[in-house]
Parts: sequence; structure tokens; C-alpha cells
Amino acid sequence: MTKTAIVTGGSRGIGRATAIELSKMGMNVAVIYHGNQVKADETVAACKENGVDAIAIRCDVKKKEDVEASVENVRETFGSVDVLVNNAGITKDGLLLRMSEEDFDDVIDTNLKGCFLFSKACSGIMMKQRSGKIINIASIVGIQGNAGQANYAASKAGIIGFTKSLAKELGSRGINVNAVAPGFVETDMTDVLSDKVKEALMSLIPLKRTAKPEDIAHAIAFLASENADYITGQVLTVDGGMCM
Repeated sequence: MTKTAIVTGGSRGIGRATAIELSKMGMNVAVIYHGNQVKADETVAACKENGVDAIAIRCDVKKKEDVEASVENVRETFGSVDVLVNNAGITKDGLLLRMSEEDFDDVIDTNLKGCFLFSKACSGIMMKQRSGKIINIASIVGIQGNAGQANYAASKAGIIGFTKSLAKELGSRGINVNAVAPGFVETDMTDVLSDKVKEALMSLIPLKRTAKPEDIAHAIAFLASENADYITGQVLTVDGGMCM
């Protein structure tokens, strides 16, 4: 039976690269997006080129009703949910004294609560199947912190704790739960950084290059595969050595 993967934030960046990589593994893919339907449809088309089925679903990951409806849509369309990649995330950077309560809440709700809602909605299906893979996208910022990103760092550190707790809860049901913590990746989110900031970051990376979204997608695909059946509760850092 063909497996099915859900990728949140799947219209661009790491999410898009992951959706395509999972489709290459023969999985049907549900691309969850919030704003850009054109980009989501492009990701779906790219997945279908690999001989699988794919759909795009608009969803606000912060809203329980949206998430539950999206997961049910996937289950009805494909018959199962075998892999969940919680990738949707935003940044609203600022120093603590200038950070608004709204900016803090938005980042926590999207990055961390969204991960919670999708994991909860999918885990019931996976428990009945007695199989499944949940891969949560954290960040090295969640491991070592970063000035001006207290909200983002808190959300990603929360994802790491959430991952380990869920791994202990669901392991006996045949469900693996792991996290991938990317370093500096070339995406729309990092394109806004100045050249000076990018140069400073590069000096901290032993491999002396930034990651492509595909570098992260390859790690996610490994954790989603049968080759990672005995790995759970782990945080795989994909950062060129940046935070070793």
C-alpha cells in the first residue's frame, strides 16, 4: 500500500524540498499551506512528476478546526497518514524589550502550537495503524539561543521537548517521533538578512557553506524511511557543524 505524508508549510523552502523528496520515495503527499496557493500548486505538480498523487490544502495551523479538517481530508483522500512533517514556521524577530506580546504569541502559536495540533490529529490515526513517523522541524536556535529571537528560540526549544515527550508516549504503538534542527539554510526566511550578517554566520560554519533546503529534506526523508525504524526521540542537527 502506498504511504501518505503530510508536510506543513509545504509550499516553499524546506517544506517544498521535503514534499518532493518524499514523493521520490513513492509517497503520496499532502502539501499544507497558508497563504500562497500558486507555490503550493507548483509543489504538488513537482510531486506528481514522480508518479505519486498529491494535493494542496489551505490551513491555518494555529486553528484546531482547520487542522482536524485538513487531516481528515488527507485520510479520506488517501486512506492513511503514515508520515507527518511539522515544518510550518514563522519569525518575528526583535529584542525582548521591543518585542510585542502579539509577536511572541504569533510565533509560539504557529511554530509550537501548530506542531501540537497536527501531531495530536495524526497520532490517533497512526495509533490505530500501529505505525507512523512524526518529524518535527526545530532549529539550532532552539538548542543554543539567539539574541533577537527569544520567541523563535522558545518555540523551537519547545518543539525539541515536545518531540522527546511524544516519542516516549507513542513508542509502544510503533510510532517514531524525531526532530531535525537545521542551521543556516538558504530560504525566503533568511534572504532578508544583510550580507554582513550572512558573512558573520558563515564564519561560524566549519563546512563554510550554507545549507540548501534539499540538505534538510534528505535528513527528513531518512527519518521518514524504514532505515530509521529504530530511531526515536532524537534531534538530528543539520548545520554544517555550526553548533557542535
